[in-house]
Amino acid sequence: MGRKKVAIIANSLLLLWFSLDMFGVKLGEKYLVEGAFKDDGLFMLISVITFILFVVTKKIGKYFHLIWLSMWLVVQFLSHEWYTIFGNGFMGDVDVKINCFKDCIKIVSVQGRYVPDAYHTILHILLVVALVTTLRVTAKTKDVEQ
Repeated sequence: MGRKKVAIIANSLLLLWFSLDMFGVKLGEKYLVEGAFKDDGLFMLISVITFILFVVTKKIGKYFHLIWLSMWLVVQFLSHEWYTIFGNGFMGDVDVKINCFKDCIKIVSVQGRYVPDAYHTILHILLVVALVTTLRVTAKTKDVEQ
């Protein structure tokens, strides 16, 4: 399978997972993710547009998409992992963040410390995979098929 096909699959999985954020998913008493179309709709729109450009153009689309994925990863890091690593952050009080995600499904829970919930953990993994696979498409190689 060529690099571009792998990147398209990885990016499709990312967009599919991120689409859950648009409407929300509740499992029993806990949320996988609460609907945030109002807050994250623009992120979804930009993601879809840059992905389409990546798929249909030969050159420029991959760079737009790569830039977008990189910026999105930085925003996610500052919004989530930064709080976990440093115990505070740029985007509000850590206690507010802990309270905001208290009803979400968690893989790891640490009392008094923010740790990204299951949805965001999977989102961040998919984002890194999409970024790496897209970067591999943009890298110059001697391979005939990308």
